[in-house]
Amino acid sequence: MAVQLEMGLDTFGDVTYDLNGRTLSQAQVIRNVVAEGVLADQLGLDFFGVGEHHRDDFAVSAPEIVLAAIAAQTKKIHLGSAVTVLSSDDPIRVFQRFATIDAVSNGRAEVIMGRGSFIESFPLFGFDLQQYEELFEEKLDLFAQILKGNPVNWEGNTRVPVTNQSVFPQTEKPIRTWIGVGGTPKSVLRAAHYGFPLMLAIIGGDPKGFKPFVDLYYKSLTQFNQRTQPVGVHSPGFIAKTDEEAKETIWPHYRTMMNRIGKDRGWPPITKEQFEHQLGEEGSLYVGSPETVANKIAATVKHLGVSRFDLKYSLGSLPHEDLMKCIELYGTKVVPLVREMLSQK
Repeated sequence: MAVQLEMGLDTFGDVTYDLNGRTLSQAQVIRNVVAEGVLADQLGLDFFGVGEHHRDDFAVSAPEIVLAAIAAQTKKIHLGSAVTVLSSDDPIRVFQRFATIDAVSNGRAEVIMGRGSFIESFPLFGFDLQQYEELFEEKLDLFAQILKGNPVNWEGNTRVPVTNQSVFPQTEKPIRTWIGVGGTPKSVLRAAHYGFPLMLAIIGGDPKGFKPFVDLYYKSLTQFNQRTQPVGVHSPGFIAKTDEEAKETIWPHYRTMMNRIGKDRGWPPITKEQFEHQLGEEGSLYVGSPETVANKIAATVKHLGVSRFDLKYSLGSLPHEDLMKCIELYGTKVVPLVREMLSQK
C-alpha cells in the first residue's frame, strides 16, 4: 500500500556566494530565499520551512516575515518555521504572527517549535541561559493553552500570568504545531504530552538510530491519551545530476560551514573522510544524484515509519543558482522516485 508521505524543503537562509565567489548581502539572500520558496510551490512540494538564527552566517532572524512574503506569491505549499526558538520569544506574539501568516496564505501556516541549537538569541533578547529548560517548558505550555482558544488562562515563573485574556487574530482552523527534537527522550516525551507532531532533526549519525525515539513517541502518545500524530525528519542534503558533481560542489561549502560552527563549539576540523562517511548508509547527509538521494530518503522513511521528510537544502555558502537547481531536481526527480519506491510492496 502506498505511503502518504509529505516532502518538503528547509533553509536557514545561509549567507551564500555569488557565482564569482563573492559574499552576497544578507538582504539579497533573503530575496533569494523568497524565490526558492516560490519555486518549491511551483514544483508541487508539500512544505517550505525557514529557520531562525541571530548570527552573521545566516540571514533570517524573522522567518515569519519571509514566510509571509512567500505566502503572497504561492498557492498550495505549506509554510512554516524550521525552527522557531520559542525559549527567547513570546508565545503570544509567536501565535499572532503565525495566525497572520495563516490568514494571508489561506490556511497554509505551520510552526515547528524548538529550543534551537544556537544560543545567540538568549543574550540578544535578555534571557538567562541558566533558565534554558524552564523557559522552553513554560513557554510551550503557554502556547499550547493559546491553541485551545480564548480566553487564555496561564501562570508560570518566567513571565506574568495571563488571566482571561483573548489572543487575536483567531484562526479558521488550528495551526499545525510540531516540536523539533534533536534526539533526547525528554524532548520526545514533551511532544507526546502535548499531542504535538514530532519533527526529528537528524543532522548527524545514522538515521536508523532514531527508531527508538519514534517508538517512544508513539508509546507515549497512547499513555498520555493523545491521538496519533505524524513524525517527520529534517536532514541536510544536496542534489546534482551525478553523485560526483554533488559531492564536489558541496564539499568546500559544507567544510567551511562545519568548521565555523565547530570552532565555536570546540570541535576539531571536519575531514573529507568524515564527510564521505556521512554520505553513506550510516550517515545523515542526503547528497548525490536524484537516484542516490531518493534511495536514501526511501530507506529512512521505511525504517523509521515517518510521514514527512524535509531536506535542508541550503548548506553554507553554496550559490543561489546551485540551490535552485537542487530544488528543481528534488521536485521533478527525487520526489517522484521516492513515492514510486514507497508504493512498491
